[in-house]
Amino acid sequence: MSRGTWQALALPAALIVLSELAMRAAHVQSDVLAAPSEVLVAAWGALKDGTLRRATFETLGAALGGVLLGGLSGLALGIWFGLSRSAARLGSLSIEVFRPIPAVALMPIAMLVFGFGYRMEIATVGFACFWPVLLLTQSAVANVEPRLLEVARVLSLNPWRRVWSIVLPAALPRILVAFRLATGVALVVSVTVEIATNPFGLGYEMMNASQNLQPALMLALLVWVGLLGWSCNALMSAVERHGFRRFSGVRP
Repeated sequence: MSRGTWQALALPAALIVLSELAMRAAHVQSDVLAAPSEVLVAAWGALKDGTLRRATFETLGAALGGVLLGGLSGLALGIWFGLSRSAARLGSLSIEVFRPIPAVALMPIAMLVFGFGYRMEIATVGFACFWPVLLLTQSAVANVEPRLLEVARVLSLNPWRRVWSIVLPAALPRILVAFRLATGVALVVSVTVEIATNPFGLGYEMMNASQNLQPALMLALLVWVGLLGWSCNALMSAVERHGFRRFSGVRP
């Protein structure tokens, strides 16, 4: 690890040590808090009995499904709106009306349509992921260098070839930013849906631990969600950096 990484870890490590010492010195017994050592023991227990692995796969599966559903839909519509000003004008009112709706507000409708389970969660996550991808893709495509589009017209490329060979490579770095944002949104919404309604995943296990007065397990799952979010962001950042290097003519 680099020196900067060690420096970044210093503060949380110090807080963990101080909280452990404070709770042991005060002999705190709480239904809400737990010492870091107890959290670590609870995390190990959840890992051994398979709860952590199963819940992680369920949450990540739903989040990935939502990113694919909402992200690919937003990508296709964003390319269309970015290339066609008339289409963008026609869709602008609908975007401004529906975009502010919180994804979790659609859960009652999604439950009526899909019932409990993956389909309901994926639909809710997909709605949340749709908007950042749509808006950033539209902006990226609309700002593609006009001379590149002139080259496509001179070469008599059909619309599909124009998008694939000219538009997407030029807009790709900003599209990757959109999908990185959508990935973070997907994990947040997935856990929220599981806490509120869906009977599986990390959010559901956190609620179970809270209702059963198991603060150590609840905090262990909470920390694990944070680590998952950090890992997903790091992975998407690496993909994004690779995209910037690959298409070095376009800067973030």
